[in-house]
Amino acid sequence: MPDPTNRPPVVDAHHHFWTYGEADQSAWRTGAHGAIARDYAPADLAADLAAAGVDATVLMQSVDEPDENDRLAAWAAQTAHVRGVVGWLPVLDPGAARAELARADTTAWCGVRTLVGRDPLERLADPGVRALFAELAERGLVWDVVPITPEQVRAVAGLASAVPRLKVVVDHLARPPLDTGGWEPWASNVAALAELPGVALKVSVGVDALTAWDAWRADVLPRYVGHVLDAFGADRLLLASNWPVVLLRASYAQAWGDLRDAVAKALAGGGTQDGDAEAALAQVSGGTAVRWYGL
Repeated sequence: MPDPTNRPPVVDAHHHFWTYGEADQSAWRTGAHGAIARDYAPADLAADLAAAGVDATVLMQSVDEPDENDRLAAWAAQTAHVRGVVGWLPVLDPGAARAELARADTTAWCGVRTLVGRDPLERLADPGVRALFAELAERGLVWDVVPITPEQVRAVAGLASAVPRLKVVVDHLARPPLDTGGWEPWASNVAALAELPGVALKVSVGVDALTAWDAWRADVLPRYVGHVLDAFGADRLLLASNWPVVLLRASYAQAWGDLRDAVAKALAGGGTQDGDAEAALAQVSGGTAVRWYGL
């Protein structure tokens, strides 16, 4: 039986805070998101974390602008459970990225992200961009990204191969078609990304599915979670809430519990022994985040 005293902390590897109207979230927000058209601050999340037994969190950017980094720094400084920040960085523009690294308070940073949408990410092959990512790897900063097209997957894979010290985290299960029950090309994208040892993946639900669903669909999660577990293994999966975006369709407790249960079900279905399954679930629930982000 695993020693519970050696268990890693439980980490929510992806959530946001924002002051509604202070920043332009039009890159992802639509008129269908009225339920989350309000401020979300540390006090709004504290009780949910305590109830779910979450010990620590990773605070994520949700806006591509320098002011976002200032807001993230202020929230991290006043919030004990925030153990790391994934800040905004325009990684496809090395000059602007280096300027922002020099300007921003990066004390709490464990990673960087910019919202790539369906950009083909061709610039990831540029030597100057790859040099920037090599510098980020030297700083110990992870790159969070959501490659959803085969072209993006190839671009991310090429970068990860060219800069092997870089750690990459793919957000939101690589955005499978949860609303339609589709499978390809998502499943092949996941398999291709999993071949790269420097790539990990978050078990969370993205805004695309949350917008398309009429209600929370815990029943569809196990199939997709099982595939990413088979592809990546527990030591490269990170459990994450995507709060407060997830409030479009579920409470924090419901989303966190159902995602965790989907991982547990996948582990049991894979024939993992009870003690090993418990240890593997602890990795997905926090151990991977601690190692990958250096929390």
